[in-house]
Amino acid sequence: MTRWTVVQVTDPAELVAASHLFDFAVTPEGAADTLGRPGHVVLLARAADGRDVGFVSGVEMRHPDKDAELFLYELGVDEGSRRQGVATALLAALRGVALARGCRGMWTGTEADNTAALATYRAAGAQIDDGSVFVVWEDLTEG
Repeated sequence: MTRWTVVQVTDPAELVAASHLFDFAVTPEGAADTLGRPGHVVLLARAADGRDVGFVSGVEMRHPDKDAELFLYELGVDEGSRRQGVATALLAALRGVALARGCRGMWTGTEADNTAALATYRAAGAQIDDGSVFVVWEDLTEG
C-alpha cells in the first residue's frame, strides 16, 4: 500500500507550506512566479496524514533542432521519508508529465559524488553520462 500520493502543485500556498523540503524558505512571490512560468512543473509527494514528504521540479525545454525534453530541476525528500520509494514515485510522476507534454527525453545534473542521487536516477532508468561537465555562472550581477 502506498503511503503517499503525488500531486501537481497549482496553488502557490502549497509550495509555501512545503518550505521544509526546499533549500531555503519558499516565498509566496517565488512560488507564484515559478508556477506561473510556462513549462514549469512542481510535484509534491503527500503522505496519507497530509504531510508533504518530497518534491520534484522540472522545466520543459525545446531547441529548434531537437525534440522537447524535460529538465529535472531539483528533487528532494524529507530526511525521515528517504529510502521508502518517495523519490522513485516522484520521478515516475515527472516522467508521466514529460510524456504528456510530448517530451522525448528527461535529464538532470548532480555532483559526481552524490551516490544517493545517482543510485536513485539509475533505479528510475536513467543512464549516467560520466563525461558531461556543467558550466555554472553563479551570480550574473557580479563582474
